[in-house]
Amino acid sequence: MMKTVRLNSDKEILQVNSFAIRILAVALTISVAIGFSSCTAILDQPVQQGRIRNIADKVWAYSQNHPDGFTLDIHTMSEPTDGIAVSYAETQNSHSRNQLEKVVSHALSHDGYVGGWLNTLNGLYFFDSTRLFPENSLKEAIQFGKDNGQYSAFILSTLTDIPIDGKVADIVNCGSILIGTTGDYRPLSFCENDGTYWGFGIEVAKEIANYLGVEITFVKTSWPTLTADVMTEPQIFDMAIGGITITDTRRESMLMSEGYLANGKTILCRVEEAERFRSLADIDKPEVRVMVNPGGLNEKFANENLRHADIIVNQKNEEIPSLIAGGEADVMITEITEAPYYVQTDPRLAAPLLDEPFTHGEIGVLMQKGQEDLLKMVNNAIRKMKSDGTLRKLHEKYGLVYAY
Repeated sequence: MMKTVRLNSDKEILQVNSFAIRILAVALTISVAIGFSSCTAILDQPVQQGRIRNIADKVWAYSQNHPDGFTLDIHTMSEPTDGIAVSYAETQNSHSRNQLEKVVSHALSHDGYVGGWLNTLNGLYFFDSTRLFPENSLKEAIQFGKDNGQYSAFILSTLTDIPIDGKVADIVNCGSILIGTTGDYRPLSFCENDGTYWGFGIEVAKEIANYLGVEITFVKTSWPTLTADVMTEPQIFDMAIGGITITDTRRESMLMSEGYLANGKTILCRVEEAERFRSLADIDKPEVRVMVNPGGLNEKFANENLRHADIIVNQKNEEIPSLIAGGEADVMITEITEAPYYVQTDPRLAAPLLDEPFTHGEIGVLMQKGQEDLLKMVNNAIRKMKSDGTLRKLHEKYGLVYAY
């Protein structure tokens, strides 16, 4: 039933008519806007499709000259040089020119990056819409990859593939890396009575943890048990650092990083006997007492090269310099990385062969086999320290010879 409203004056009639006109104007405006929007969308579709086709043509042409793969900013048609590239699930398994437009369309509505790689087994070029993360957002990149069913994330600056379910992912998801170190090797790795670790190797370890974006926890190991501790299952730490020389023997059963510190065998003796010991022949005599720590390469070197000297094994490496200074032995077999520290801190000691080491090598990071993704990241961190000057500054801080 229609309800009749009586208006009491001409003023009220004018107010009602004015209100009705405003309502009608609003309705017309909305109708026109919707119609215009619909028309624009219809008109824009061919334009958008043409744009997608044009970009796809450019990406396809680019791919034909880059069979090793690429990540491309489709707005500038240039490759970014840093970031972590991870593909979207929606464009997974898209290959060849006829499927490229779907990838480009997705990229335009998301991050604007397309990745591509040639499958040499079947000759197909695969493309993905890609998201780019900052290189300090490894955890977020790995999680995105996991959410999108990807196998790996790709670090552009170092061209490094990081498995989504590998060792690095475990460390990043945990938020902390466990690093084994002996804590008895000044100035590379030393543990104070309060449990505080310091030294050149300790600072290198912190740089590696920072590169991974995680916290660090140090775990005590020893030279006699180092290999067993690295290889034990379940693992008690992720990698070991601090005065560990790179050798073929270690590389046969474990992984070792690139070197970050030059190394070589030398000796410590008392200042007054510095002229007495100028060669191995001077040391390799029955009356000379040579002291070494057990289980490491110092003991191995002494046993292989000193047939006549009296070799004394002392359990704690950090005690040996003071024992030499106090006359408990005559010579300590040590490294060119360790000897300068004790000469500087104990005026009773000398290192007469410091510039003429018996051996030449490098110190690196040690870890289990099967952790190749972690090895890649450690090497990346070491290379970064070399290139940006961080490693040189650490050498200068600890009075070590920079050989890179």
